[in-house]
Amino acid sequence: MFEFKLPDLGEGIHEGELLKWYVKEGDSINEDDPLCEMETDKATVMIPSPRTGTVLKLNGKPGDTILVNQVMAVFDDNLSTKAETIIDTRTLDHKTTKRVAAAPATRRLAREMKIDITTVTGTGSAGKVTPDDVRLAGEKTNSPYNKTDNKIDSKDVTISDPDTQVPIKIDANAGIPFLEISALPDYASAGPVEKIPMRSLRKKVAIKTTTSMILVPHVAHMDECDVTELETLRKTLILKNKEAQKITLLSFVVKAIASLLKQYPEFNASVDPHKMEIIHKKYYHIGFAADTPKGLIVPVIEHGDQKSVSKIAEEIASLAGKGQDGTITAKELSGSTFTITNVGAIGGTGVIPIINYPECAILGMGRVIPKPVVKDDEIVIRTILPVTLCFDHRVADGVRAAYLIRDLKQMLENPMIFLTKV
Repeated sequence: MFEFKLPDLGEGIHEGELLKWYVKEGDSINEDDPLCEMETDKATVMIPSPRTGTVLKLNGKPGDTILVNQVMAVFDDNLSTKAETIIDTRTLDHKTTKRVAAAPATRRLAREMKIDITTVTGTGSAGKVTPDDVRLAGEKTNSPYNKTDNKIDSKDVTISDPDTQVPIKIDANAGIPFLEISALPDYASAGPVEKIPMRSLRKKVAIKTTTSMILVPHVAHMDECDVTELETLRKTLILKNKEAQKITLLSFVVKAIASLLKQYPEFNASVDPHKMEIIHKKYYHIGFAADTPKGLIVPVIEHGDQKSVSKIAEEIASLAGKGQDGTITAKELSGSTFTITNVGAIGGTGVIPIINYPECAILGMGRVIPKPVVKDDEIVIRTILPVTLCFDHRVADGVRAAYLIRDLKQMLENPMIFLTKV
């Protein structure tokens, strides 16, 4: 018999939500056949079978949270007979181990409140434990969360950063001045409401953006780039080569930014608040924000400075497609050093994005539009791209941001720079 444990799913991921099994107990399965589908904070992944054999036991049901290195399934592969592979009775004995139905967010809340979720009585559908059940249990313990006024009491609370897993201690007495999280009004008393658990990608976005806005002093520098000639170059390439249809304006911007970050290392950095250090990365992995049916993701173009515009365009199209159909991997969503978000295809005159923490800067691209401008003392119609650089004021000053955007403008406004890089 062989015990299959949930493997490492990628950087900073310690658990996943089981979405569905592709097999049932007693089924035969071949190595690399689909075993189950898991959803993490970063992506939905298919877990293949590690062995050929018969499925003896499946631990967990859809909706359960599975931890990395937790036994998920047991196989009879007619190979493993050693004592160490014998099924752990603690895993299979339902009389001694209580399985609790609860969403990942509810389990996280219980961990943060230091409450054993197996002791909590669930009031949700089919006995599912809800966040309110956990908070109610907290009232009966010494949990630092006090439901009476929905505020943290005087005890310290330790949470973990979602990416670095570095413990962060919050002293509620020191606290953040003027910040008080009060209970919401009872909206249900005024009319029908629908309550949707914040989970998976939506929860990830909430944690990342809140962390970024609280920890990072954001500054925004805005400008406009004349991309008339660049757009002409791009359309000419498309006419000459059908494959060039993948080359978008974003491809050129990724290439330009990746090249410029070598001159402006403070925008390719992270701050370690515990060691009071600024970490400059000597590699240039450019993330780009992509909308998917399940929420916002940030696929990563690794070593963008070393790739041609055509190669970057190809990777953008491939990664965006994987994000849409849910096949993108955790690795393809990890490791960015600088992020670009492009809302131009949707519309709007500009955007002021939130920095993708723990990065130190993000570039926002607005809608490209024809616009009257003064050029050589004459009013002419040019194709204009609005851009916004949001950056961490702890590591960079406004003058450096202005210089970076100035150099970006020069690159985008002079397509000759890119001709050897397409």
